[in-house]
Amino acid sequence: MNELHWWTAYGLADAIRGREVSAREALEYFVGRVEERDGPINSVVHWDLDRARADADDADRAIARGDELGPLHGVPITIKDSFQTEGCITTSGAPELADFVPTEDAWPVARLREAGAIVYAKTNLPIFAGDIQSYNEVYGTTNNPHDLSRTAGGSSGGSAAALAMGFTPLELGSDIGGSIRVPAHYCGVKGHKPSYGIVPAHGQIPGMPGTFTQADLAVCGPMARSARDLENVLKILAGPDRWNTAGWRLELPERPVDDFSQLRIAAWLDDPYCAVDASTTRVLGRLVEAIESAGGRVDTEARPDFTLEKVDTVFKALLFAALSGEHSYERIEELARIDGDTPFDRARRSAAQRHRAWLANNERRLQIRERWRTFFEHYDVILMPVQPRAAIPHDHSEPQWNRTVEIDGVERPYLDLFGWTGPAGAAFLPATVVPAGMSDDALPIGVQIVGPYLHDITTIRAARLISKLCGGPPRPQAAL
Repeated sequence: MNELHWWTAYGLADAIRGREVSAREALEYFVGRVEERDGPINSVVHWDLDRARADADDADRAIARGDELGPLHGVPITIKDSFQTEGCITTSGAPELADFVPTEDAWPVARLREAGAIVYAKTNLPIFAGDIQSYNEVYGTTNNPHDLSRTAGGSSGGSAAALAMGFTPLELGSDIGGSIRVPAHYCGVKGHKPSYGIVPAHGQIPGMPGTFTQADLAVCGPMARSARDLENVLKILAGPDRWNTAGWRLELPERPVDDFSQLRIAAWLDDPYCAVDASTTRVLGRLVEAIESAGGRVDTEARPDFTLEKVDTVFKALLFAALSGEHSYERIEELARIDGDTPFDRARRSAAQRHRAWLANNERRLQIRERWRTFFEHYDVILMPVQPRAAIPHDHSEPQWNRTVEIDGVERPYLDLFGWTGPAGAAFLPATVVPAGMSDDALPIGVQIVGPYLHDITTIRAARLISKLCGGPPRPQAAL
């Protein structure tokens, strides 16, 4: 019980099923750990303990009866507060939803409950999941467990911080511009951005409650400390959405990935368009050396047939179009008239682009997808940075897109932090993030493992090999 907080989700499920620990004991253990340690982190922001305790007791009775059990039977978990949870307040960080109590679970939450997981609390995020820093007027700011002066990332920042602190073995994240990948990178945990369209996200906010639309580029997927958990939970979450249930079937390609020699690996580790800092260069360079020492071969010269600038431009145009629903019609008209050429100006114009402009950007996206497809005829995965640096200091200045960040002493636009999330995001590709090392100032640095469309299992299994090589998620001092 002393190390229960570091167990994997599936290891804990096995222990509960084998009666080494009861579901109720596991739940109370995690609750006590949050109460003791979360104060300065502020990752867990709302409890659902009455229901969780009743569910845990039911789970223990089911084991005693010899009932058929789900793969996550009795495992206590937290859930990002953008996902609706039946009977439990879900705010998505928005003051107007501070008292909103859903009448049903979001689809991915329902699938986790059906697998036996017990949701006991909600975790923090930025308002409407709209930043790579997690703070809002409802619940305040989530701090990075490795350095309280830094952000835990966003939008799944509370999720990543809770995993890093050992408050949960499993989390549910969402990602449109890096919201699974960035917090995993900042906090030193694992996260998987699935191929677009394979995990239905009905019931996530945004859109507002009752919305049927699933946004362009947006996905939801698992976050954990174990790659095995990522793989198994992805299989629980994946399936048809409400529109395709009658005829849609999914069979993700699987292949053995037991050692690096079974993978054709490329690496795109830096680029003048979005240069990474010295710590990132060092960590990712050493990772390549370690893979080759372990019997793998890494082609550091291979590139898809487009530039980082090209894919980033297309990605951001599509991203801000996908986010444009937050603006009124009048505001859209104002944005359309902006004629500046700063990154902030271009972002605002993209939110107001005409449909014909979106169609042109969508065609560019499809051209990029085809070039990725051709590239992956020769490679199984490509290693990439998640961001040009480790976790940034808190900066809540407005407007968001006018912020700047420092990268190796150079002041650069805030939007540069999205420079490496676009290649996978724009092309609907799977991307798994796993800790690869530590920066010069003792902050985690992750690597992004990108693969062909629908080859999610391959990227996760590659992440498992890399995790074994790098020693797994670093444990913050605050968690020890």
